[in-house]
Amino acid sequence: MEKGIVVVGAGGHAKVCIESLRAMGKQVDYCIGEASDCELCVGVPILAGDENLKRLRDEGYEMAFIAIGSNRLRGRLGGLAMDMGYQLTNAIHPSAVVSPSVRLGAGVAVMAGAVINAEASIGALSIVNTGATVDHDCAIGEGVHIAPQCGLAGNVKVGDLSFLGVGTRVIPGIHIGTNVTVGAGAVVISDIDHGRTVVGVPARLIK
Repeated sequence: MEKGIVVVGAGGHAKVCIESLRAMGKQVDYCIGEASDCELCVGVPILAGDENLKRLRDEGYEMAFIAIGSNRLRGRLGGLAMDMGYQLTNAIHPSAVVSPSVRLGAGVAVMAGAVINAEASIGALSIVNTGATVDHDCAIGEGVHIAPQCGLAGNVKVGDLSFLGVGTRVIPGIHIGTNVTVGAGAVVISDIDHGRTVVGVPARLIK
């Protein structure tokens, strides 16, 4: 019997990722999650405890997807899975529009209705969430989360582990540093240094 994908995570984000994988025609066999009252995640059996990731690898499972919302935890678990010998697959919903010139890292999620335009790049383990748009020549780092309905104009750069909240807008050519948090609905019209948190219209630093 062909072995399917092991999804790490069993929460709401995992549900959406599993349905994206299924829409691609991929088989999801197990979720790795925490002990809870739930035994299934949108019909997929949940195995409680990270030790199951190694056990399934020993049983011959090769493909994994990290379905965790936290950027740092997603990165850590992605590294753990790769160290065990897993390959990280991508979850690209068929309704997403992804230019053929886009460069995608491993373990990337692109949700329903998202658009990624010409010669953009999306780093490993990043999320382009529902209905978000990433325009031409954008460079999105590793472990980034572009939340639902964000709009990034052309030539925007976003550093590793940054989070852009729901409905963020970014004008062309902006550079956003690593580990930045942009609050929901913010409009970014100037560069943001590493490690900063900004909110508002226009986006301003929280001191």
